Amino acid sequence: MNQEVDTSYLKTKLSIMMFLQFFIWGSWYTTVSLYMLENGMGDQRWYAYTAGPLGAIFAPFFVGLIADRFFNTEKVLSVLFLLSGASMLYLPSIAGEGNGDYFNNIILVHMLLYMPTLGLTASISFKLLKNSTKEFPLIRLWGTVGWIAVAFLISFFDAEKTATQFHLGGSAGIALGFFCLLLPKTKPPLKGKPFDLKSLFFWDAWQQLKTPSFLIFILGSFAVCLSLAAYYASLQQQLDAMQIENISMVKSFGQIVEIGCFFIMPFFFVRFGVKKMLLIGIAAWSIRYALFAMGASQENVMLVIVGILLHGICYDFFFVTGQVYVDRETPKEIRNQAQGMLIFFTQGLGLYFGALLTREVSAHAFGENDSLDPANIAMWADFWYPFALLAGIVLIVFAILFRPKNDKISSDEAQSIH
Repeated sequence: MNQEVDTSYLKTKLSIMMFLQFFIWGSWYTTVSLYMLENGMGDQRWYAYTAGPLGAIFAPFFVGLIADRFFNTEKVLSVLFLLSGASMLYLPSIAGEGNGDYFNNIILVHMLLYMPTLGLTASISFKLLKNSTKEFPLIRLWGTVGWIAVAFLISFFDAEKTATQFHLGGSAGIALGFFCLLLPKTKPPLKGKPFDLKSLFFWDAWQQLKTPSFLIFILGSFAVCLSLAAYYASLQQQLDAMQIENISMVKSFGQIVEIGCFFIMPFFFVRFGVKKMLLIGIAAWSIRYALFAMGASQENVMLVIVGILLHGICYDFFFVTGQVYVDRETPKEIRNQAQGMLIFFTQGLGLYFGALLTREVSAHAFGENDSLDPANIAMWADFWYPFALLAGIVLIVFAILFRPKNDKISSDEAQSIH
């Protein structure tokens, strides 16, 4: 009985950890561009969305070289959350015209501290849970709930353009930093072991790129993330121009659908297999960008809303299925490397270059016009159609050239996938 209580208590702690972790990220990520526009830093807003990808690129090196070898995981998490929370609370004090570069540098500091926590919270959960394959997905689900919760709070306080978003995120970071010290003591898993530079640089996983379908998958995933960056960095500006209220809450509808997709994924895995699931996910990306373009008017708001609601299909059908594909196609001994390489190409390089591409496409679509001016709403069609076309091209390439070796998934295997 006591063991059951302890297990339940542990799961509660890990769920709170996940909730607050994604509460922090969601507090500012979808609205920081609106804040920067409001405070005279709009011309630098694109670079705020390169911070996360840079953090994702460097996070494996921090985790592999330091966190895995020298310090308890709960202590590393505590320090990272405390410092990242402090940097978030500092942001409002430096906001203002001409300070865009400095503002973005502090966001970069925040994300360099924050992004390693994504891998560390997963690793500590897998180590502490008895049946991690079955229990971790439900723990991780609380992260999505945290993202949705803060989105509703931002809209409740009408804080899309105010410093409240940073106060919420920074305070949650400080609270989580202290909370992590209450987690069970977890020793560094590789303490005393020699550095494995090959693993750190995905050396063995790179060999998988010699397989044509795996290469197509990695390049296609990179291309999809080029478009994904535009969604994160720009849709809120279109919603603002369309005079839609509660922007943060409206964008969170996609995460709500994502939760629903989480529970129905096993059903679709069995019936469609890997390739069809990926094709459905890519098609959803292309359709949603087309809907954003066609919805660029006061009369077609529902098309934009439908595009937002497609987020669950876009994300789960492509990214979750992609993780499953990598796990099934790579040898057991290099699966961690391969998953790390996938994150490097998607959350890292894809979103980084996607943010830069978004800036160029926006300049082409709007020129000297104001992207927030309701009179220029129709110009958003010129912004979104190139991204719809890019996803469409990826879809065609996948349909023709992508041929996974293990396409079918059994019912038992599907039940363990989320």
